[in-house]
Amino acid sequence: MAKLANKVALVTGGARGIGRHYALALAAEGARVMIADIADGAPVVAEIAAKGGSAASATCDVSDEAQVKALVADTVTRFGRIDILVNNAALYATLAPRNFNEWDVEVWDKVMAINVRGPYLMVRHVSPHMIAQKSGKIVNIASGTAYKGTPRMLPYVVSKGAMLAFTRSLSRELGAHGIAVNTLSPGYILSDTGLGNTQHVEEEREKVRNTRAFKRDGYPEDLTGALLFLCSADSDFVTGQSLVVDGGSVNN
Repeated sequence: MAKLANKVALVTGGARGIGRHYALALAAEGARVMIADIADGAPVVAEIAAKGGSAASATCDVSDEAQVKALVADTVTRFGRIDILVNNAALYATLAPRNFNEWDVEVWDKVMAINVRGPYLMVRHVSPHMIAQKSGKIVNIASGTAYKGTPRMLPYVVSKGAMLAFTRSLSRELGAHGIAVNTLSPGYILSDTGLGNTQHVEEEREKVRNTRAFKRDGYPEDLTGALLFLCSADSDFVTGQSLVVDGGSVNN
């Protein structure tokens, strides 16, 4: 039997980039998937349906509480429950690297609104459903940058460091309800959205590759095994943890 048969997964930022791969992987293991994004998720829904899976999509800005509430209500109406929440939506690919004192306050606040407030709002409105059923898996997406202190991306790195603390604290509060809260921390991954920003590629690709124990680029497919572990019964006694998937870069 598929690992996630009869489960319902809600994936934010699931219409493109790494999030698309998360949604496809969850569906391939039997989950019914709600894809939430500011971009159109219909193509991913069609991909999942073509492979015999079940999915739906909704437009949602995770920094807007009214939209988050509507998304959660829509998911429960469509699928009856929510077993898995993947907090993947984040502002990253469109950010141009710059020195710490060159970030406009407006950009800083936007990063924090999407990357920190967004996951909080998702958990705030999804958790009552998980508490009622006394089970759930929450996976917050952080980044290896939070461990390494990557320069010239300060607001992004700070926001991902916040996800590590968010997971640790939240796991203590939700553990009594049978809900696991963990973090998946990818290294620098060559996704379609990441490759769209040539400045990121020029500044990071070779430099990061040289810090890895495995001297190769990372791709979205390298992350899905870890995601499925954190979303399935295989990790039922794992909570409050961060799993770094970066080819051994953080070890250096």
